[in-house]
This record gives sequence, structure tokens and C-alpha cells, in this order.
Amino acid sequence: MYALLRPALFALDAETAHDLTLQSLKTLQRMGLVRAHAKTATACARTIMGIDFPNPVGLAAGLDKNGEFIDALGALGFGFIEIGTVTPRPQPGNPRPRLFRLPQAAGVINRMGFNNKGVDALVTNVRQAKWRGVLGINIGKNFDTPLEHALDDYVACLRKVYPFAAYVTVNISSPNTKRLRELQASSLLEALLSGLTAERQRLSEQHVRRVPLALKIAPDLDDAQIDVIAELLQKYGIDAVIATNTTVARDGVGALRYGAESGGLSGAPVKAKATYVVRKLARALAGMIPVIGVGGIFSAADALEKINAGASLVQLYTGLVYKGPALVAECVKALCDTATRPPGTSS
Repeated sequence: MYALLRPALFALDAETAHDLTLQSLKTLQRMGLVRAHAKTATACARTIMGIDFPNPVGLAAGLDKNGEFIDALGALGFGFIEIGTVTPRPQPGNPRPRLFRLPQAAGVINRMGFNNKGVDALVTNVRQAKWRGVLGINIGKNFDTPLEHALDDYVACLRKVYPFAAYVTVNISSPNTKRLRELQASSLLEALLSGLTAERQRLSEQHVRRVPLALKIAPDLDDAQIDVIAELLQKYGIDAVIATNTTVARDGVGALRYGAESGGLSGAPVKAKATYVVRKLARALAGMIPVIGVGGIFSAADALEKINAGASLVQLYTGLVYKGPALVAECVKALCDTATRPPGTSS
């Protein structure tokens, strides 16, 4: 069905199509017409971060920033869903247009700028959702919060979402909030992780429940930066790392329509960079901390490539724009079949 609808959706402004698709999915889910996709997903549970995931294919943050479509997205067969990025206070994000498709390259450029209704609105939506799967919540800082006070914003969000999240992702890698990526630098990252893990310890005692923390990083890092991040993840007991966010590089797309737009590039053009970071992190972490692979997954083969590079779980986003919801079941089936195949056999 999605293949028939895609030309009409692609005729619309990208952000308008995004909003229309989510609202339509919500309506179809309420009518009981989305569950067919979930039935095709073969269950293959695995435990990562101390969490039991029914399958290893998740939804990346950014699609449902406010947690308004949890039930509808949950019906697509994901093993986990990540909502956000959410900030302490509501903010409109950057001016429109701010979302651009690059069909020739199977890519998307966005400069959304953490547009969201604020953490209180997200918590209200999570409370109202009926889906009871693995829910990650992605947190960030407001655009006008100075970098030296970024920890305050992350702590404020962590406190609000802690009782409702299966895990919390700390987003320091969006290119669309000024200077945010500077938090990936050694001294700033150490201060941030130190403060967040201290707050997590206090919250775990208060709620008698330890919620895992994940860190989401950029693909635009050199080997030395990746090694430093790996060391700090282990030093502060971070439970997972998500690799990667969007790229600011424009390799191979600069001459395309919209290819020179500012923002983060996702989809097929980021696949190789993201997979490289997954592989580099997996080697540096030596199995001590799981890696969640995201970036350019458009097929079962792409998902397997991330797993073979060292990822324990994968996440989808831009692939859904081009391939539709059937991509979820395709990736789940491939990863589950591989996990259950006897040693020495091939597909």
C-alpha cells in the first residue's frame, strides 16, 4: 500500500507529508488496520542494557518528537521505540522549510532544531499511551541554553522522564542546535556524563529502579575522538551508545536539488560513515558496552551489515520514508533468522 501512496506523499512538502503520514497511521491504528505488519515480525528476544527486547529492530528518535504516536508506531512490529528529542521547555525549532528529500540519493536533509512541545507534554502523552513495549526517550537542551548550563537541561529532562522510560538517550550530536556537538569534546563530555550519572544514581535510589543511559553520537568523528568517547562511556558506566546521528558532510549529494541545504543528512548517504563508527566503537568497547546501529538502513542486508559491524540492535528512520512500514518486518525477519540459524549455515 505504501508504494502506491508514496508518489502522492512525495508530491507534498516533506514536513507536511511527514505530519500527514503520522496522523493517517494513527487513524488506521485506531481502526485496527495496522496490525498486519506486526504479525509478520518474527519474535527473537534478546537482553541488552538489562532490558528484554522482543526483537532487535527499533525506531530511531526524531519521527515522534512528542510521543503523540506511540500506539500507532508500536503496531508496526518494532522491538523498541525511541521518542524525542525533547527539551525542558517547548520550542518551535528552526523556520520552515527545514526538511528536504533527496530522492536521487535516497537521503533526507533536516534542520528541524529540536522542535517539540516540551518535556511535560511528552510525559502526558506517554502516560496516555496504551502500548507497553520498550520505550526509549531521547533528551536534549533548549537552543537558548548556554553550553556551560547544558547539564541543567539534561538533568531537568532526565528527572521528568525517568519514571516512564525503559532507557534514556542523551543527544549531543544533532547538528541543528548551535554548538551542541561541542559536548562531544573530551572535557565537556566528561562533565556532562559525570553530572548525569550522579543524577541517575540519585533517581535510581528514589524510584528503586535503575534506568539505563545511552549516548547518541555523530558520524563526523575521527578515530581519536571515537576512542576518547569509548573511554568515557566505560568510565562513567553508560549503558549503550547509539551510532550515529546525521552527518554534515555532503559527499555525493552537493550537486543534487536541496543537496546544499544546511542541516543533517540521513539515509543512504550516511550508511558507510555510520557503519564505520559502529565498527570502530565495537572494537574499542570490546563488548563492554553495546552499540545500537542507525544510519542508512533500507533493507535486511543493511540491517545485517550493522549487526556484523558490531551492533547489538538497530534503528530505522529515513528508510521508512522511502520503503514504508514493511521495512520493519523485513529487517526483523532477517535478523531473527540469522540469530536462530545453526552455526556454519548461510542464507
